[in-house]
Amino acid sequence: MLILKGTIVDVVANRFFKGEVHIQDNKIVAIIENPSISETNYILPGLIDSHIHIESSMLIPSEFARLASIHGTVATVSDPHEIANVLGIDGVKFMIENGKKVPFKFFFGAPSCVPATPFESSGASLGVQEVEELLSMDEIKYLAEMMNFPGVLQGNLEVLEKLKSAKKHHKPIDGHAPGLKGIDAQKYVQAGISTDHECFTPEEALDKMNNGMFVQIREGSAAKNFESLIGLLHEHSDKIMLCSDDKHPNDLEEGHINQLVKRSLARGFDLLAILKTCVLNPVIHYKLDVGLLQIGDDADLIVVDTLENFNVIKTFVRGQLIAENGQTRINSVKENCPNLFHAKELSLADLRVKPENGKLKVIEAIDGQLITRSILETPLVLENNVISHLEKDILKMIVLNRYQYSKPAIGFIRGFGFKKGAIASSVAHDSHNIIAVGTSDTELLHAINLVIQENGGVSWVDGVEKKVLPLPVGGIMSNADGFEVAKAYNVLDKKAKSLGGNLAAPFMTLSFMALLVIPELKLSDKGLFDGNSFSFTSLFEEIN
Repeated sequence: MLILKGTIVDVVANRFFKGEVHIQDNKIVAIIENPSISETNYILPGLIDSHIHIESSMLIPSEFARLASIHGTVATVSDPHEIANVLGIDGVKFMIENGKKVPFKFFFGAPSCVPATPFESSGASLGVQEVEELLSMDEIKYLAEMMNFPGVLQGNLEVLEKLKSAKKHHKPIDGHAPGLKGIDAQKYVQAGISTDHECFTPEEALDKMNNGMFVQIREGSAAKNFESLIGLLHEHSDKIMLCSDDKHPNDLEEGHINQLVKRSLARGFDLLAILKTCVLNPVIHYKLDVGLLQIGDDADLIVVDTLENFNVIKTFVRGQLIAENGQTRINSVKENCPNLFHAKELSLADLRVKPENGKLKVIEAIDGQLITRSILETPLVLENNVISHLEKDILKMIVLNRYQYSKPAIGFIRGFGFKKGAIASSVAHDSHNIIAVGTSDTELLHAINLVIQENGGVSWVDGVEKKVLPLPVGGIMSNADGFEVAKAYNVLDKKAKSLGGNLAAPFMTLSFMALLVIPELKLSDKGLFDGNSFSFTSLFEEIN
């Protein structure tokens, strides 16, 4: 029998009281109110990330759990569409089986949009039959984000069949519809879609909540919407969840959902309202097998020091102590490295861009956002080759098909601010081709070829200096110790920032520049893509 004493936070009865929690055989067998208890710590239900892609941590699930556990996270609602784009159903099953090997609660969804669009090359495709197979599995708890919101609105038959399958299996459907409001949002909800993590403004979030959706306030490594949306918690705690969506390993080592709880408490929000968003609402909405600190529940709980500090002292899953005082108690799992990687090294000639009449269409990246702008600029040409224009912060960007031999697609981007060097990565949402940005063709080439040599990874080049972090699992994850991966990535992140600019997360920002479902202008391995018209566009535009 394990007995925990302190102030008990009951999110179901919506109250605090001093008492004891008795744990036996993984369960809470008694909760005894005792006002005389002197312990000053707080006992709460464990925290839940309501929408995350584990793969974006560059860690396999078992290693993700080791880092997340120290921050009081006991469960995640995880969309495995990153690995699905690489390895299909086998990749999803890999995530599920690896997650079962550690004392942590992973709840996976069936990816609904693999590939995200027909305008890019991926390693696999999940059609209606594959999605139905996944949804029929007990381990699959929901249909993951329906990014093809135009398909929903236009009644695309394949999209409707996937939605129908989720309803047949009585599993909720996640949304992904940036900017959607009014009648279109209403129609999207009426199709059975019940969440969205892509809201940028309070107005958009309110509109979606009024139409019956849960809004998942996202604060990840690149996309950060907490500051603009958290004010909604005052009156709408029953329709909000907290999530990170994408969290790089060094950021995950620093904190997880606990950081959002701390920030909310510092703003004066009530703890019980906050816990609704990261405990109660996800459990009820997704029907998660996660304890809520009630008699008979699994003992999935945390102990924190004070509400002012909110330092997580202990984390339990099913009554097992999985983290204590910032140290994980979860052991690493030896895992194999499934992958699909067939890109061949490039030459300088592959990176040349012949100038054409007119202005150059340039992607403008926005720090902290996934959306981009499309701007027109005069190209800088040297020896009949359009090159990076450092004075105007216009850098050459490459996306290369890594599933078969191909010539690279080339575009230009503003917002990175690099004054030297290049970075490259095989983490490029959602198809995970190779993506790179740099100040010179030579450094770009070296950065790309470093990734190819490792069959996946993230790389940095500055003149003759170079560094790469291998990602052998699907070209997007490491199977090494998560804390060591976090340290290695942190070094690369700092080196990327040393190239210039003020981006909070250069690699994470780069990884979304091939995400075609988020407007306005992106780069696919097949060419420059206009997210507004949802079609390819030319690199140059003639000006009359």
